[in-house]
Amino acid sequence: MPELRKDPIVGRWVIISTDRAKRPTDFLRNKVVQKGGFCPLCPGNEQKTPSEVLAYRPDVAGGGQKNGPGWTVRVVPNKFPALTIEGTLNRQAEGMFDKMNGLGAHELIIESPEHFSHMAVLPGRQIENVLWACRDRMVDLKQDRRFKYIMIFKNHGEAAGATLEHPHTQLIALPIVPKHVSEELEGAKQYFNIKERCIFCDILRQEMENPVRVVAENEDFLIFAPFAPRFPFETWIFPKRHESAFENLSSHQMINLAAALKQLLLKCDVALDGPAYNLALHTGPLQEGSLDYYHWHLEFIPRLTNTAGFEWGTGFYINPTPPEESAKFLRESEMPAGK
Repeated sequence: MPELRKDPIVGRWVIISTDRAKRPTDFLRNKVVQKGGFCPLCPGNEQKTPSEVLAYRPDVAGGGQKNGPGWTVRVVPNKFPALTIEGTLNRQAEGMFDKMNGLGAHELIIESPEHFSHMAVLPGRQIENVLWACRDRMVDLKQDRRFKYIMIFKNHGEAAGATLEHPHTQLIALPIVPKHVSEELEGAKQYFNIKERCIFCDILRQEMENPVRVVAENEDFLIFAPFAPRFPFETWIFPKRHESAFENLSSHQMINLAAALKQLLLKCDVALDGPAYNLALHTGPLQEGSLDYYHWHLEFIPRLTNTAGFEWGTGFYINPTPPEESAKFLRESEMPAGK
């Protein structure tokens, strides 16, 4: 019989079809196929992008020339930004409606000079460099008091919304805290006010005590399927130690986060045949400081199904694969040799 499961953080209900679980072979494939052609993010085309705001050139003497070759990770403003960094918010009313200027920052973190690479097959050290670049940009943008939240996300494949093939992550600094994050914060705060414990820490403890939804773990991170996932094979990566802000990661944790992320992406590449996916960082608001009730994490969603009228009309999600089954399938998938 299908189950209704409630997300303990935001109170969202999902429908899990436990009686007819879909295996990876049952899903319509959105496999990522790279086509090539001219790419403004490739080495040699540095002048085709806006001027870089950060670049790592470890093998170039003196750090190399800005907007020149030799980089391993490069960060540039988006040429077609969703928000612009100049100006003020200028909050206004239009009758009963509210509006403000589209203030913010929109940047691309170019993950590798290699066009036909992708994060699952990058060396662990390179993934670590990408994460450090995200962290460095967060720390820098955090100084701008106009920004309240920084969203870091990755769209891999056309089905996931990617418009550029070259491997990259996006960063958008916002003047407001997004609704989904606000719901997480409010749900976590209510739980903390009642129980004086972090709900995320409690989830971690329960998942580790009964690891039926655990995919993998290392010293610092747990990879697991949430109890009430919206999508098949939705998977989260949580730090085992309580911390509300991603930018406060230690060097040791960053190494293990890169390892955990690579492990998850490789397992999904093998088990799900290289699907399109979305990856998003959930972290505490910029100006809030350390929060006892919130826990930063990564959410990974392979694009195996589409939302339709029922989801849009009700706010419910229908997931045809129980998280216990998806976690087991990923847990048992064999890693490619040499990876």
